[in-house]
Amino acid sequence: MSSVQQRLMPSSTASAVGDSPLLTLISDYAAWYGEQTPDAPAATLDGQVQTYAELAHGVDALARAMIAAGVGKGDRVAMLAPPSPDFLTVFLATAAVGAIWVGLNPRYRYEELAYVVSDCAPRLIIGRRRVAGRDYVEDLEALAAEVSADLVLIGEDDLDARAHLPLSVYVAQGEAVPDEALTERKRSVWTRDPCLIVYTSGSTGKPKGAVLHHEGLILPALEQGEPLRGEPLCMLNYLPINHIGCVGDITAMVLVNGGKLAFLEQFDVETGLNTMASEGVTLWGTVPSVFEMTVAHSAFTQTNLSAVRRVFWGGAAMPAPTIKALIPVATCMGTNYGLTESCGPIAATGDMTVQDDADVVFATASVGRPTRHYEVRLRAEDGSLVENAGVDGEIEAKGAPLFLGYWNRPDATADAFTKDGWFRTGDVGAWLDDGRLRITGRLKEMYKSGGYNVYPREIEIALEGHPAITEAAVVGIPDPVWGEVGVAFVIARAGVDAAQLQAHCRQRLANYKIPKRFVIEPDLPRLPVGKVDKMALRRLAVED
Repeated sequence: MSSVQQRLMPSSTASAVGDSPLLTLISDYAAWYGEQTPDAPAATLDGQVQTYAELAHGVDALARAMIAAGVGKGDRVAMLAPPSPDFLTVFLATAAVGAIWVGLNPRYRYEELAYVVSDCAPRLIIGRRRVAGRDYVEDLEALAAEVSADLVLIGEDDLDARAHLPLSVYVAQGEAVPDEALTERKRSVWTRDPCLIVYTSGSTGKPKGAVLHHEGLILPALEQGEPLRGEPLCMLNYLPINHIGCVGDITAMVLVNGGKLAFLEQFDVETGLNTMASEGVTLWGTVPSVFEMTVAHSAFTQTNLSAVRRVFWGGAAMPAPTIKALIPVATCMGTNYGLTESCGPIAATGDMTVQDDADVVFATASVGRPTRHYEVRLRAEDGSLVENAGVDGEIEAKGAPLFLGYWNRPDATADAFTKDGWFRTGDVGAWLDDGRLRITGRLKEMYKSGGYNVYPREIEIALEGHPAITEAAVVGIPDPVWGEVGVAFVIARAGVDAAQLQAHCRQRLANYKIPKRFVIEPDLPRLPVGKVDKMALRRLAVED
């Protein structure tokens, strides 16, 4: 019996979903598929293939090096790199030794990187020397010095460097670590131990580090993989490595189900489409803004996407015109709702067949039903639980994949949970008559106009129903008469003016919900993962 087979969960809780077993650690899947399907591709980048056997070997070699260098259970290992096989190997090696991995986004300014590094205080920093033409050596050395961390560089061959080691040299130092020591370390790590800190986007303030665990990555991945049994699985992964979408929704899901990760270090529509075609992407999942850019590009209809079997979006609502444009690619579609803290979907639609306008209406109406590992309830503004359909309430969730808390923030952790242990998402939703969940807004984005609660998402949905509007974002700003009023920023086709948009809203919304100002823009400011940056819009609205 192999060491991986011995690490199956105890029989009291063990189960296998199709061909994918429930293992203890997220890193165990590299070893499992390294034994079961050694020659199968685990990851690709620029046409280069990393097999599962190569991945398993690389993970163990780096894990030995970490043990030799004194990286202990619970220590943090930070990494600055684009999405790539290097990221995959470092993340899994960190998880294997019981340390906690932290992703650093190369697009961040030094001050942003310094905040994360000072907060998580890593024992080890591993970084790509150059990303997109920028040299990070000075920044990485300064970050490492700030917290007295060891620094290892990828793409560095200077053996005389004093402040850092090349990755090849670092890995070689682990060769003396015996098999028994590596096995014993792995066995000391349990499925509820932390393996990952993901810092929230900070769209409403300083980022908080959500501490996630092995089981939180594994359980949603197994559930999401169920409909894919017996099918080839390949996903494009270009999301930044500090985002749960990269590490959880794509990497963990594909790894746990033995699929192929097609990495793309820098995304543009044409390169993304070409990579999807050449690698045979079967599950096309991303955020709506990227789908919108893609279907609008001339290369979209010229690219062979015949391998795609499913289209899946998350992070925001998808405009109906974009869904219609994707029907020729795949009629099997879906969406879900989750947060960094949930480490996977809280609610999901599952596979939906989308072929006509009625199907599109159904697909945009909700985020589906609670997933297997989550309970969901809604709490009204007066503190009571919502029992009837159509009534807004804050979404609260409870389930095994839920995060362990915020790093160094016991106050924020306490505030995030109710007295009876339910996580307060900060999102507002309502049940539909058939039990599906509809997202109607976010508590922190809600504003009061004339004494009424206004949820921007409701207005955005109304605006996006206009045939000339591709995307809308609404923010509340102070007003001397009404307390607060809404300002709507929209991406629209030529020929649409504010008066037309106001008339459109008047037919669909109560008067107090109609924005007092409409701003038509060619694009909207965005966070690194493609979501609209509401803080930036609020500043623009106030300045104007």
